[in-house]
Amino acid sequence: MSDMLTAAFVTVFIATVISQAMPLMLAAVGETIGEQAGVLNLGIEGVMLIGAYTGFVVTLTTGDFWIGMLAGAVGGIVANLAMLVLNVWLGLNQIVIGLAVTLIGEGITSVLYLQNYTTSPTSLGAQPKLAIPGLGDIPVIGPSLFQQSGIFWVCIILILGLAFGLARTNWGLSTRSAGQKPSSLDAAGGNVMRTRSIAVLLSGALVGLGGAYLALLTTATFSPMLTNGLGFIAIVITMLSRGRILVVMITSLVYGLAVAIGPALQVIGFTVPADIIKMLPFIIVIVMLIVFARSSVVPPALGTPYTRGAR
Repeated sequence: MSDMLTAAFVTVFIATVISQAMPLMLAAVGETIGEQAGVLNLGIEGVMLIGAYTGFVVTLTTGDFWIGMLAGAVGGIVANLAMLVLNVWLGLNQIVIGLAVTLIGEGITSVLYLQNYTTSPTSLGAQPKLAIPGLGDIPVIGPSLFQQSGIFWVCIILILGLAFGLARTNWGLSTRSAGQKPSSLDAAGGNVMRTRSIAVLLSGALVGLGGAYLALLTTATFSPMLTNGLGFIAIVITMLSRGRILVVMITSLVYGLAVAIGPALQVIGFTVPADIIKMLPFIIVIVMLIVFARSSVVPPALGTPYTRGAR
């Protein structure tokens, strides 16, 4: 137990929680924006993998983590074009297309990685650090929280800005109207197709950022099926959050805590089977789903194609 109370251990533990929570947080925020506009994207797993692979390749080539993150966002947007065209514009089944995007993303990234990087070094090295003067010197919390990469702080600012925008701006009102009652948005002079299109593209960028963060800052490498179900967890968290991004952030931190607690238990001497440690985050998500499923509310028009003038 004394090992668990050392400053170094607590610092590493907090840093691990953050690094595990951030990819999920970005992906879940992206899915939240899409769902609030009425678009259900079950292809998040595939979009995350495409964003992760794109960010990994660009960072490995350029050596610049910022450019890699930007490339991951672009990869996510490109991957979500299938959702945009087939679901929003053509009105095809969102569930089928989403699952197809997942399978395509898993297949393409696995093949490209195995073909190009199995015999060459794939580690990206240490991430760039941004120590905040004064705060970075605080014991325990300083090194773990206030000496994160600048990318971390940009992502946090982006998420908080989107939380404010979704709740307090005209863009947010239009987005929520597209998922709640698109005919009312149309009658008020809004454009449902344009609103949903913007939401899908923004969602793709955020999900791609989540994948890139996972590859660049959490693991510092890429491997086939890197996400390991993280995209589906993001969908569950989104549906339980009822469109509240701050709830998404808190729930993502709970997931990060669940991932970090396994190695922590082993360090302090608890003999926990490795399979249980791997299952723990998913068990917690399932328990949350059971407990809060009845109180979850999804937009009434979620997954429903919109045809102007149809009743």
